[in-house]
Amino acid sequence: MRKFNILLILRNIRRNKTTFTINLIGLSTAFACAILIFLWVNDEKLVDRFHKNDKQLCQILENHQLPERILTQQWTPDMLGRTLAKETPEVELETSVMSSVLLGDFSLTADSVKDKAAGQFADYDFFRVFSFNLLRGDPSQVLKEKNSIVLSRKLAIRLFGTTENILGKTVEWELISYKYSTVVTGIFEDVPQNSTMKFDFVLSYDSWFDLSQRVGRKIHWGNHSPCTYVVLNKGASLKQFNSKIEGFIKSKLGGSNITLFAVPYSGQYLHGNYVNGVQSGGKIGYVRIFTLIAIFIVIIACINYMNLTTAQSSGRIKEIAIKKVNGSSQFSLMTQFFSESAFISLIALLLAFQLVIFVMPLFNQITGKHLVLGLNYHVIVYCLLSSLIVSILTGIYPALHLSGYGILQSLKGRISNSASELWARKGLVVFQFAISVALISAVLVVAKQVSYIHEKDLGYNRTNLIYFSKEGGIAQHEDTFLAEAGRIDGVTDISSGGGSFIGSGSSTYDVEWEGKPRDTSIRFEVIAGNYRLIETMGINVTDGRSFSPGFGNDPDNVIINQAAAEVMGLQHPVGKTIRFWGKEKHIIGVTKNFNFETLHEKINPALFYFNPSKTLTFMARIEAGKEKTALAGIAALYSRFNPGFSLDYHFIDKAYEAQYISENRMSKLFRYFASLGILISCLGLFGLAAFAADQRTKEIGIRKVNGAKISDVMSMLNREFLVWVLAAFVIAVPVAYYFLKNWLDSFAYKTNLSWWIFCLAGIMTSGIALLTVSWQSWKAAIKNPIDSLRSE
Repeated sequence: MRKFNILLILRNIRRNKTTFTINLIGLSTAFACAILIFLWVNDEKLVDRFHKNDKQLCQILENHQLPERILTQQWTPDMLGRTLAKETPEVELETSVMSSVLLGDFSLTADSVKDKAAGQFADYDFFRVFSFNLLRGDPSQVLKEKNSIVLSRKLAIRLFGTTENILGKTVEWELISYKYSTVVTGIFEDVPQNSTMKFDFVLSYDSWFDLSQRVGRKIHWGNHSPCTYVVLNKGASLKQFNSKIEGFIKSKLGGSNITLFAVPYSGQYLHGNYVNGVQSGGKIGYVRIFTLIAIFIVIIACINYMNLTTAQSSGRIKEIAIKKVNGSSQFSLMTQFFSESAFISLIALLLAFQLVIFVMPLFNQITGKHLVLGLNYHVIVYCLLSSLIVSILTGIYPALHLSGYGILQSLKGRISNSASELWARKGLVVFQFAISVALISAVLVVAKQVSYIHEKDLGYNRTNLIYFSKEGGIAQHEDTFLAEAGRIDGVTDISSGGGSFIGSGSSTYDVEWEGKPRDTSIRFEVIAGNYRLIETMGINVTDGRSFSPGFGNDPDNVIINQAAAEVMGLQHPVGKTIRFWGKEKHIIGVTKNFNFETLHEKINPALFYFNPSKTLTFMARIEAGKEKTALAGIAALYSRFNPGFSLDYHFIDKAYEAQYISENRMSKLFRYFASLGILISCLGLFGLAAFAADQRTKEIGIRKVNGAKISDVMSMLNREFLVWVLAAFVIAVPVAYYFLKNWLDSFAYKTNLSWWIFCLAGIMTSGIALLTVSWQSWKAAIKNPIDSLRSE
């Protein structure tokens, strides 16, 4: 009997080649999309989860109570970790980490080899808190001494040519103009791809305290720079721990507006967004969206299968009748249909594997990952389970529909579909195209927001602007370097500043002014600047002046932005006196607001103060068309001041765009997956249109004999499908609007959710459906009416 069923399956495939091809293409494409999304989602969920202490590993975050909102940040006081370990018994291990994200690359020298690398300062239990694999050294000892340095395997090879017998060797590191000599105490395996913490070496946290003292930075509870991580005891309750540490900083610093709370470290990657102090999504939103897209695409393919199979039921009804006459039960008939759907699903799954292997390089390029289709336990179970579910979904309705007819009804041959069956089929098509309308709307909105991000005026000119670290000889002879660099052909302006203007830099609450409400703490971004920094950045001074050597007293002056003037309640700030870090300063200028953070965050009050010795970065404006000449000149000058080191520069506009790499990647993936979903929908519509035209062959012939034109026949056949698309549009728009509005609300600065987006999505969907159906309508309309009338 099984052999007979297999022969029947093959015979039905041969008899209905068009239907089989449409189903196979749809299901295999849907499976391929689902597999790719599964691999991507699984990889996203595994980020930062490789640490042995994952279940107890937490990061300490801060909530800052600002006048208009609560700001959540990860930077904490320098001594927080060590103090928590002493005063809270729930903390088993702690480590504070001063990241290279804020410090930039270090210059390293070992055995006359010079290199640059990303490093960080970490407390002595760093390699016990985190499971970065140590190849050499004891996790509890490698960072005990102040002059310790632990190298990655790759960096050790770059500096020494080997990882063998280098413990105890000397490595000199340099940041800005400060040099230190350290001893190699350990080597760790290169940081895994699925780690958000990226670094090439680790220095002792005590050396961070020493560096802070040398640059004049105060270590106290009001300064926030490192990140703090703790491992809680296995029996500790996170909720109770949070209750205990909530007012921890207030107990150390009277009048503070900061509260602390701990969150699982591995959850930060996917759940890292906070609005008014409350967790409000993050990358988990993209994971959920693409999971839904995968499910919808598979459902669309299943709908195609069900619709096409039931639409062509009349062609198989005699086969079913004969089987019933010969004693086949409804269960055995249902088993046959399930077998057919399982057979096609299995073939589609095998074909999907080939498609995934073919497109994987492109998919990795788009997502920035290194995914591999390995036949591990999870992939096999996921694929087989998906195939089983699809087999049930695609087989259950046709099995119940076709096996449910009586013997006499079946022996009549052609049967008419009931109204409920027709409405069910129409409802499935409407559902398909509702998804298509929603997907197109999402593609348009995401593309519009990404375009808005790229085109928004940030308050400074990021075009042809580069930055590079201030280090070594150029830090020691800054004025000479700036003077010579300013004469290079193609360099229109150059200065130094406190950071790259990409992401948050230094901040403070220590700003006082006349009329400031008591017990009010307001966070100010603070930027150390040299002469012509504001001009180099292209920031517009709306009132007063910039720093200038012609006045001579600029160390006693500050420049604020419009947001700061508004917070202070000053309509005419220029000439007013404030207290900044305990010293009186005079406001000499007001600048236009400019964006430090991503567009997810509002513009904060900002303050420029004149102190070239505190600047970390050189900013240079390059003349358009002379980029190569200018960069070559700066590189040659840099090498003259820092022999053996090469210039490592970055364009501000590229660094700015890198902040939105997730949005850019999601936009591309939306386009690809939406296109595939629409393509699968159109395949089903194409098959249904062909079947509808075939069912109305005699009607078309009679109409043509009575004078109907080709356009009349096409209009008649197309009208019904366009009504379905219109119904899909009405259903999809409110749902799409709700989810897209929520996504846009995660940006402080966003594009409008315009009505034309949904209209365009409806027009595009209608146009695609019309093109799909029109081909079959045209074929039916041009058919000779004599042949049509003979068809039955």
